[in-house]
Amino acid sequence: MEPLILKDKNVFPTNEILADVLETSYPAFVAFSASATAAGLTLEWNYYNDGKAWLCKVLSKKKNLAWLIVYQGSFRITSYFTEKHLERIADLEIKESIKEEFYQTKPSGKLIPMSVLITEKEQVKDALSMILFKKGLK
Repeated sequence: MEPLILKDKNVFPTNEILADVLETSYPAFVAFSASATAAGLTLEWNYYNDGKAWLCKVLSKKKNLAWLIVYQGSFRITSYFTEKHLERIADLEIKESIKEEFYQTKPSGKLIPMSVLITEKEQVKDALSMILFKKGLK
């Protein structure tokens, strides 16, 4: 796992900072941000003392659907699911490699993380599909 980048509590992750850190992945971040906003989602940056880094919540109203974590040159979007969602995830229209990794991941308590590592715009579709699936769950 790559080290977290946005570690300075006093430096909010502005678009300029994100562009510098994400490098060639920044257009993918812009595409994700625009797609999320168009889908009625909100991105909320917070500094978390437990991890000593800035993380971004992807929200629908007040419901946290995913976490966005920034690394040098890439970012990862992770949603958490329970065992009762396993069957429906099989039908989710995302890359099979993402589903395979999800099914092999050990649960963290009762939650199973599904992550999409993004370096290119084409990967945004999978992340957004995952998040919108999570939004539709009861």
